[in-house]
Amino acid sequence: MKRFLCFIVVLIVLLVSCSEDEKETAKDNETKENEVEEKTDSPEEVVEEEFEHVYPLTGVGTNKDTDNRIVSIMVNNHQKARPQTGLSQADIVFEILAEGKITRLLAMFQSESPEVVGPVRSAREYYFDLAERYNALYIYHGAAGFIDDMIVNRGIHFLNGAIYDNDGNLFKRESFRRAPHNSYLQFGAVYDVAETKGYNVTQSYEPLPFLNEEELGEIPGEDAGHVEIVYSDNPTTMNIVEFDYDKTNEKYTRYSDGEKTVELNTEEPIQVDNVFIVEATHQVVDDAGRRAIDLETGGEAYLIQNGKVQQLQWENQDGKIIPVRDGQPVGFAPGKTWVNVMPSSPGIGQSVTVTNE
Repeated sequence: MKRFLCFIVVLIVLLVSCSEDEKETAKDNETKENEVEEKTDSPEEVVEEEFEHVYPLTGVGTNKDTDNRIVSIMVNNHQKARPQTGLSQADIVFEILAEGKITRLLAMFQSESPEVVGPVRSAREYYFDLAERYNALYIYHGAAGFIDDMIVNRGIHFLNGAIYDNDGNLFKRESFRRAPHNSYLQFGAVYDVAETKGYNVTQSYEPLPFLNEEELGEIPGEDAGHVEIVYSDNPTTMNIVEFDYDKTNEKYTRYSDGEKTVELNTEEPIQVDNVFIVEATHQVVDDAGRRAIDLETGGEAYLIQNGKVQQLQWENQDGKIIPVRDGQPVGFAPGKTWVNVMPSSPGIGQSVTVTNE
């Protein structure tokens, strides 16, 4: 009997021991599985790609040469000239009033080269002054005689569509629109024609100020989902520009008078990474309604990027229109920029509305 009881006790001890071993083994297996899951679920470490160069007007890295000269083009923004061609590939677009309440665009190209840009329109002093400050070739189609004289006397490097009108090489008149809304630049011929005039077609540039990845995630300011810029709310001369924030790609889509701004042939929407609105003194200087615009002194500004708006100032630093806070440059988000120049009367506080919707 005693032997039987001893056998029972030994058996119980063995069973308890085996049970504890199984529990420990199961625990070890669970730990290993969790470690595997953690390694599998954890995101891979992102290695930021390094580039040899940065495009000076967009801040985007590239391994291509970036010394091709900036090409600035006067683009027609009359209602009869819309939709335009080539604007989606511009690095920076300056939108400024010409005569009356109609704006005209100075589109600057450097990182991309579209096949065609236009319609191209006539010159104004503050536009070719901007082109010179950015050390860009200046391309336009026609101008008043005294403006042409100013361009020549100032030594501006220019190509005038009135000289090359419909030559089939540099400029082409399209039949689907009427003059003066039908002259289109054939971009591929620009540098060749410029060289025949003795102009440099390569140039080294210092990049504009741009935010890095960490700074992009820390942009201050109020939410900015929608921007409305009113040049005129008169039904007969309406000129209202809007930008809607697209959260999916963190870009702003442009609208003119309620219609989305798109490429003529592809209907690709015009989207930018920065909307930079600056206030400047405007003065009408002749009976034709031509203006003088002060792009030297500086003033109030809004910088809108990544769904945020900052109330800043702007300065002309080495010829470039730069956002500043307390005199220090504020960086653009890498990518494309649209600059709206507004009259100081009534001012951007009255002409610009930024909301979160």
